[in-house]
Amino acid sequence: MSRVAYVNGQFIAHRHAGVSIDDRGYQFADGVYEVFEIKNYQIIDLDGHLNRLDYSLSELEISPPMARNALIIKLKQIV
Repeated sequence: MSRVAYVNGQFIAHRHAGVSIDDRGYQFADGVYEVFEIKNYQIIDLDGHLNRLDYSLSELEISPPMARNALIIKLKQIV
């Protein structure tokens, strides 16, 4: 399986993924991540994961990079 990254609105080969030195997350270590379990091509407890992601972003006062529905579409494209 090839490794894929989602950077600046595009799926790209993992080896080409990079972060700008000016990225706030890089400079100040601001960041949030969520790990998703996938079984039979389905994300397990998707709403629970997205709720935790929303909460974590809110606590750090980080704006979501896209609307929840758009994120769901992107996640389903990956799976």
